[in-house]
Amino acid sequence: MRSLDLSPLFRATVGFDRLASALDTASRLDESAYSYPPYNIERTGEDSYRIVMAVAGFAEDELDITAKENSLTITGKKTPVEDDQTNYLHRGIAARAFERRFDLADYIKVADAKLENGLLSVDLVREVPEAKKPRSIKITSAIGSAKVLENEAA
Repeated sequence: MRSLDLSPLFRATVGFDRLASALDTASRLDESAYSYPPYNIERTGEDSYRIVMAVAGFAEDELDITAKENSLTITGKKTPVEDDQTNYLHRGIAARAFERRFDLADYIKVADAKLENGLLSVDLVREVPEAKKPRSIKITSAIGSAKVLENEAA
């Protein structure tokens, strides 16, 4: 197992606790846990993103999207068909329940979600409040406002 010591970085940083937590979580992930359902993360603009997830066989009422704080959770659970008497020779279309979590950066909001042709698209947008946006600070000269006194020789 790989071990990464990031403690020297944290001596010079303040407020990056979520980053440390994300790195720690990433080092403990099992790759097989993230194989179903497959998904893409797309950048659609400077401040907009899209998650596209292949959810073939799931209906809108069998999917749930929950955004809470800096986390997005997409879950899917097939409702059992009570009178399903189908005798499958091969069953390759997965119908198992899933839960997929995404950590979102600050100010990322879910703008829209749609299900089309077996693909669930979740549009995300970064909405930074005006108070948090960078602003230009005017620099004034202290020399122009200082009073200059001249000494006259007598």
